[in-house]
Amino acid sequence: MEQQKTKWQSFWELVRFAVIAIVIVIPIRIFIAQPFIVSGSSMVPTFTDGQYLIVDEISYRIGTPQRDDVVVFRYPNDQTKFFIKRIIGLPGETVDVKGNDITITNKEHPTGLKLDESFIKASSDITDHRVLSDSEYYVMGDNRPASFDSRSWGAVPRNLLVGKAFLRLFPISDISIFPGSFKQAE
Repeated sequence: MEQQKTKWQSFWELVRFAVIAIVIVIPIRIFIAQPFIVSGSSMVPTFTDGQYLIVDEISYRIGTPQRDDVVVFRYPNDQTKFFIKRIIGLPGETVDVKGNDITITNKEHPTGLKLDESFIKASSDITDHRVLSDSEYYVMGDNRPASFDSRSWGAVPRNLLVGKAFLRLFPISDISIFPGSFKQAE
């Protein structure tokens, strides 16, 4: 009789643990952070295929995306797909791309600000000129010749930004917080 009572106690302890885990994990997963696995080579050398990231979703609910943030977003032409790119242009700006030279025109820089992207290793010969609306972001991959990005399909609406790359967990040798971050001198 006591053994059966112990089995029931163990069962209810397991159920209680599962309920507590679900109550804690699901809100975190839905509202705060989510996992993301890098697929492809568009962000090489910053990110490589198969790297495991945690994406911070809450920062963009309470704050504004910034230039050079590495973001995960829903692809505007097929919102079932997720992409990872770097924010280049902000709402209301004009972006001019001539190969690896990127010039941003905005209120603070009416004659244009040339971005310092010395971390970009591969060169590209693509050109683009885009004027962003008040809710659009221009994004590009760090591996410019291999990146399918705003140069091809346009800007990303604010509502499709999922979050910022917060933590790289895998491979273990590359663990880092805010991977791919650097601050642009403006």
